[in-house]
Amino acid sequence: MLTELTIAAAQAGLKRRDFSAVELVGAHVAAIERLNGRLNAFITVTADEAMDAARRADAVLAKGEAAPLTGIPLGIKDLFCTDGVRTTAASRMLEDFVPPYESTVTANLLRDGAVFAGKTNLDEFAMGSANINSAFGAVENPWKRDGDADTVLVPGGSSGGSAAAVAASLVMGATGTDTGGSIRQPASYCGIAGIKPTYGRCSRWGTIAFASSLDQAGPMARTVEDCAILLQSMAGFDPRDSTSVDCPVPDYRAACGRDLKGMKVGIPAEYRVAGMPADIEATWDKGIAWLRDAGCEIVEVSLPYTKYGLATYYIVAPAECSSNLARYDGVRFGRRVPAPSLDEQYEATRRAGFGAEVRRRILMGTYVLSAGYYDAYYLRAQKVRNLIRRDFERAFQQVDVLLTPTAPSPAFAQGEKMDDPVQMYLNDVFTVPASMAGVPAMSVPAGLSANGLPLGLQIIGRSFDEESVLAAASAIERAASFTHRPAIRAEVV
Repeated sequence: MLTELTIAAAQAGLKRRDFSAVELVGAHVAAIERLNGRLNAFITVTADEAMDAARRADAVLAKGEAAPLTGIPLGIKDLFCTDGVRTTAASRMLEDFVPPYESTVTANLLRDGAVFAGKTNLDEFAMGSANINSAFGAVENPWKRDGDADTVLVPGGSSGGSAAAVAASLVMGATGTDTGGSIRQPASYCGIAGIKPTYGRCSRWGTIAFASSLDQAGPMARTVEDCAILLQSMAGFDPRDSTSVDCPVPDYRAACGRDLKGMKVGIPAEYRVAGMPADIEATWDKGIAWLRDAGCEIVEVSLPYTKYGLATYYIVAPAECSSNLARYDGVRFGRRVPAPSLDEQYEATRRAGFGAEVRRRILMGTYVLSAGYYDAYYLRAQKVRNLIRRDFERAFQQVDVLLTPTAPSPAFAQGEKMDDPVQMYLNDVFTVPASMAGVPAMSVPAGLSANGLPLGLQIIGRSFDEESVLAAASAIERAASFTHRPAIRAEVV
């Protein structure tokens, strides 16, 4: 059952020659062929290219010259530009865009031998938390509620295609991007692990921008160790990205399983929100107990400006999106809809190219940046963002990491909440503050809801201390013994 292996186990098996890269990649390509028509996790499948890469990987393995990810099949969120492979951002605006260059993150993975099985689906331009906003159709979560095999659940977003592909064993890991929770929240909904590293840890060069001061690439996989392995390859300084930080990349894998004795874990009082489902509260309490049993000291902390995080995010992110997406005008690249005048061409192109949620956020962003409102909204939001950042800085003077729930609910059904944008935005209430502060945060599966759906816990750490985040997440993973798998995986293996 090659599709059930972790990346760590596959690395060892390939090295021992227990199986070939062709066999490993072929098993995952076959799984994609069987299930992608149902899950819609991939926008573009590159099966032939993947098998060619697998054959090259076997040649390298035979010489004993394997790189860390040689022969490992991955999914790439369709927001990362890939040389010669269509990159759409799940938008009609870029439906036929084939980049002539490779993003830094994907180039790093290729350098280390990874095999790309295809480009995974997402919310258009990464704007959403359910993966229902894609121009190429919604993604289906491979999980089902107990006793309800018919209801289709969302996988979370925007990296929902990556999360669903990993959860369903279509690939061994995948890239995601996280602007306000778009790695962590779908990881929680799909019962996998996912980490948003510190802002500046992974290059943004060649990644299609949503909100430039927030976007950060990160890995998604079935285990914490696998995320550490992928992050090791993805991270690093890039002089082409002005926000990339030049600091050493530590051995992330070594942090998994590290002794936690003496680690101080903060429990933010503000995350105990009114109306939190009992099973999420109970899972959080279990997480606290597991870390205490691992030798951690539990400390109550306060993040008083957390309550303003979501409102601040939905000013800053749309403002930056309005600016970034101004380039899609029908003149320079992307879709062009001819019209009698230049202004009419702009309007027709953007109307045809952008979906409803993208248009909504552009309008919101343009409004808060407009004359007369800039000071009242955008400038004030930036001031509050600094206060949120200071909250975390003060908390990390007392503790090493913070522990919170990842999402305020398990996965919900397609069609639920969709008519109310505010309710959709509330899905990110627990993940947004860490994004606003730029600190690393990870979701790890920790249990099941009352109706049998996965629930995640979030570990938040100091800037550039992903090691402590991974160490704490690894301890929760071991204690939770989360071995539950969506029923659809039985169809794969």
